Amino acid sequence: MKKKLLLSGAAALGVCAPYVAVAQEDHGHADDEIIVTGTPIAHPEHESIIAADVLTEEELASRGEASIGELLRREPGVSSTFFGPAASRPIIRGLGGDRVSVLDAGIGSIDASSVSDDHAVAVEPAMAERIEIVRGAATLYYGSSAAGGVVNVFDGRIPDSEPEGGIDGALRTSLSSVNDGVEAAGGFDALIGKFGDTSFVFHGEGYYRDADDYEIPGFAESERLRALEEAEEEEHDDEEDHDHEEEAEAFGTVPNTAITAKGGAVGGSLIFPDGFIGVSAKISRSLYGVPGHHHHHEEEGDEEEHDHEEEGEEAVNIDLEQERYDLRGELQKPFLFIDTTKIRLGYADYTHQELEGDEVGTTFNNKGFEGRIEFLEKEFGNFRGATGFQYKHRNFEAIGDEAFTPPNITDQFGVFTVREYETGNWHAQVAGRYEHTSTEAESVSLSRDFDAFSVSAGLGVEPNENLFLGINLLRTERAPAPEELFSDGPHLATNAYEIGDPTLGKETARGVETTLHGEYGPISFTVNGFYTDYKDFVALIPNGEEEDELPVFEFVAHDAVFKGFEAQADADLFSAGDFDIAARAQLDYVRAKFKDAGGDVPRIPPLRTVLGLEATSSHLDLRGEVEIAADQNRIADYELPTDGYTLVNLAATWRPGGEDHGLSVQLRADNVTNEEARLHTSFLKDVAPLPGRNVKLVLRGAF
Repeated sequence: MKKKLLLSGAAALGVCAPYVAVAQEDHGHADDEIIVTGTPIAHPEHESIIAADVLTEEELASRGEASIGELLRREPGVSSTFFGPAASRPIIRGLGGDRVSVLDAGIGSIDASSVSDDHAVAVEPAMAERIEIVRGAATLYYGSSAAGGVVNVFDGRIPDSEPEGGIDGALRTSLSSVNDGVEAAGGFDALIGKFGDTSFVFHGEGYYRDADDYEIPGFAESERLRALEEAEEEEHDDEEDHDHEEEAEAFGTVPNTAITAKGGAVGGSLIFPDGFIGVSAKISRSLYGVPGHHHHHEEEGDEEEHDHEEEGEEAVNIDLEQERYDLRGELQKPFLFIDTTKIRLGYADYTHQELEGDEVGTTFNNKGFEGRIEFLEKEFGNFRGATGFQYKHRNFEAIGDEAFTPPNITDQFGVFTVREYETGNWHAQVAGRYEHTSTEAESVSLSRDFDAFSVSAGLGVEPNENLFLGINLLRTERAPAPEELFSDGPHLATNAYEIGDPTLGKETARGVETTLHGEYGPISFTVNGFYTDYKDFVALIPNGEEEDELPVFEFVAHDAVFKGFEAQADADLFSAGDFDIAARAQLDYVRAKFKDAGGDVPRIPPLRTVLGLEATSSHLDLRGEVEIAADQNRIADYELPTDGYTLVNLAATWRPGGEDHGLSVQLRADNVTNEEARLHTSFLKDVAPLPGRNVKLVLRGAF
């Protein structure tokens, strides 16, 4: 069951990754109490000014998706880029790419996933123990790359406490019918020894995943795209086009969507009365196909006479590997005005090769380091606060004929602070961040420096014990990403020739976010609204020209407005025998337009609702869910409309030993009606729909 994170909105600008303590309650009853112990602004008696959600290990294990984007796609306000099952990043409130940070326990994933949608996130969902989703620009305490939101993934590979009984862990395995998929994952913590008041805890984990091309109910290409291609064929009616038309269209499966992934990690921590310090090493490897992405190889010879005969298409696969080393520590020993000190460091060496058949096409390398230190201050009367520092270094290069971005080095330094004052039923928050970003592409003799200032102010009030109202005002600045500045080349993943603009300035957002939370007897609800006015919003826009037989898309700055809401309601309905019956309903919507008659922003998700009904008991849980997405007809240039869809999902979970034992067996049926569903947020929506009917068996054991 999903849990609510009690995280104050402005706190997200100031304190390191929120470490959450979970107080378990009886299964199937009230939501678990979530206490953010890593921020002085989070208290169990207060609701959040900016809504955040927590997904626990049990729910994550039952979903078992291969990518972070697909794992979180049904959460309120969250969609996915869906570049196949392996490469999907989250989209929050219509924003993605460099505006949404996917974090590994509080610092960046240090990969190439924000460079292109076909690049997978190097954070493995199979090992996640908890995922926190924080929406909106109040999350800027993680850096300007979190201007749209944060997805923070915790896998526990650096232990922060002793395991109960000296050892604990979990194992999970699953089988999927839609792609003949097999997955296995497991991890454990073990108390190795004690040295006076200090304990040494060891952590180990590993995972394996293998899946074939996934099945779909019809053609891989959408009806609209097939009609468009047929019209083009008729317009250019000649023998060559007829030959091309006779090529078999993909039906029943989406070609080149297979995936193999494996990896593991070891870690260890010294646990002492005033805190802990620990390190970890992780390696991950995956090989996955990129659907709808083919390299055209032209042989030497008479190019004009036999273009199609001598031109072959080879599927593109990505071979990805990352080595990562981390340090995390916390000292709860007051000195001067400091109460607690936290430190978080990470270094990663990432590479992936785009394989064109058996040949290596383009290689992407990214070596990066990120570190942050923060100081939680002692309370002075009704005042609380925290201050911290953050540094990032990225050395990125793309090598090959299709390297659309030149090698570049980026350094970023940030300092942030957050203050809170509380009196009675009111509490106020203010936060600020200064960030200096320097990026250089030496091969094209370009370099830029940016100084960004961001501020946030929030006010929350509890008129009574059942109701909370919060409002947050913000002004944020974001430096353009290196890809937005320096790109100049063919990008076959997006079927475009992309051109950056090295003269781009800072992107400035002014906005307001509100939240209303109520709890009356068996019913609870949350409604979040947002309105953000962007000055110089950077977007990838077609200019109507062609280069290398690809449409030219330019990174340009336009003023834009994003507005929308997320609403969610939960109700404990009644009891029937040993079962407690509960219902959930959610609705989310985003509207994004360029100003001055500039049209719609591309790839914005449509209106969507999710309805669920659940019956829980000590031994058996039953759950049904319906996801309904509306048509998306508000489209940008060179986009096709997207039809709505209705997906029905069912699940049954059996615990043979009851809720106090760790063994569970789950049988899931996703997309029961085998509906064709396409995500408007995906570049590949017209060539790669979501998977068809899938029956999945999940076996999980905890000890």
